[in-house]
Amino acid sequence: MPKIKTRRAAAKRFQLTGSGKYRRRRQNMRHILTKKSPGRKMRLGQATLVDQANEKAVRRMLPNG
Repeated sequence: MPKIKTRRAAAKRFQLTGSGKYRRRRQNMRHILTKKSPGRKMRLGQATLVDQANEKAVRRMLPNG
């Protein structure tokens, strides 16, 4: 039986939490920051959880946790 491989791109973007959910970074924080409000930029800098609709796909990409 061959080893199960992890998708390395997904492994760099998602992190498993203690409760078994996946943490991700938010988008829109790389450039064009001048028109975004300070509160919006502050929220974009914080991590959030992967949505329930996408969690199955992320779990499939990261079989070893």
